[in-house]
Amino acid sequence: MDKLVIEGGHPLRGSIKISGAKNAALPLIAATLLAPGRHTVRNVPNLRDTRTILKLLESFGAKTELAADGTLTVDSDEISNLEASYELVKTMRASVLVLGPLLARFGRARVSLPGGCAIGARPIDFHLQALEKMGARLVLREGYVEAQAEASLAGAEVCFDIPSVTGTENILMAAALAKGVTVLKNAAREPEVGNLIEMLQAMGAEIEGRDTDRLTIRGVPRLKAADSAVIPDRIETGTYLIAVGAVGGEVTLTNCRPGHLPSVLDKLRQVGLVIEEGEDSIRVARRGALRNVDVKTMPYPGFPTDLQAQVMSLMAMTNGGLSVIHETIFENRFMHVAELRRLGADIRVDGRSAIVKGAGGFVGAKVMATDLRASASLVIAGLAAQGLTEISRIYHLERGYDNLVGKLRALGAKVQQMRE
Repeated sequence: MDKLVIEGGHPLRGSIKISGAKNAALPLIAATLLAPGRHTVRNVPNLRDTRTILKLLESFGAKTELAADGTLTVDSDEISNLEASYELVKTMRASVLVLGPLLARFGRARVSLPGGCAIGARPIDFHLQALEKMGARLVLREGYVEAQAEASLAGAEVCFDIPSVTGTENILMAAALAKGVTVLKNAAREPEVGNLIEMLQAMGAEIEGRDTDRLTIRGVPRLKAADSAVIPDRIETGTYLIAVGAVGGEVTLTNCRPGHLPSVLDKLRQVGLVIEEGEDSIRVARRGALRNVDVKTMPYPGFPTDLQAQVMSLMAMTNGGLSVIHETIFENRFMHVAELRRLGADIRVDGRSAIVKGAGGFVGAKVMATDLRASASLVIAGLAAQGLTEISRIYHLERGYDNLVGKLRALGAKVQQMRE
């Protein structure tokens, strides 16, 4: 098992290119199951999670090839197996995204209940209830969802209790081939959902309401293979912005979309960072003291839960003062707090809120990653800490950050990946 060793205190300077978004790539790859033919998906990041979903597609009978430049081709003509096994699904919750496409195209599927980071329950009830409304018969047996639709899925009105991203994506894909009209109310508005809608429309789907919480899908008899591209990763972008805030310096991020980070950029300007937005780039610098801010995670366009841990590291570095970070999305997303305390942070958890008292900085120590975004918060703290920080269990990072070590080194960070 590998670990990261970080020598802190080196400001970040230079320019790096942001990779394709993990949370957009996974549903786009799953969508290739909806139609036979040779699909092309560009700007796919090289991550543990993308490799896992490609293995899953190959287990169904699809042929996949991911080039070094991030261009993926998927031939989904000969799908012979309709079971997503536990061995492939257990490490990645997004594997449930194959349920809608398989059921819509083939009328049946058997998908293991998903795994992934232990940051909360994240039940798939929303997916299952919506599919039942569309005529699917579902049984939970031996850790699997067994789904069947004797006739084609039928359009239905679906209202999510909360705007579930994967729930919205799964039902979008299922509804694209359903008979009649499906209306999704309280749908997720994240840019990743919009990216999937772009791909489905290129495949021939009829969808209205992109970027709103009400989506109307008119099912079509068949879809065709298409050429699509993954949007830049807004969470990777935010992580590097926060890292510059923590350790100082000046960095230009290219191949990103500032418009996908409205609340994050506003909050980081309040913190005191100097941010210049280009059409597809962001320049960030820290030229003064960090200021305390309160943060509340919210569905898009609010502050993303996937950047909560990273901004907590930043707030722990202010010179005194309090910040309150309130987590509204997941009930168990403060596991990084104990590890940040090992580095010198002063943080108290009260239910779904963390009260952070600025301690002025971090001191290097041995810490352990607990989930994907928690890992990123430890990297940020390590970059800013005095001395050496060792982060174990970094396989979490490999799930969501493409070439993290290489990019940090390109900016002047002293980071090594080695065997424990």
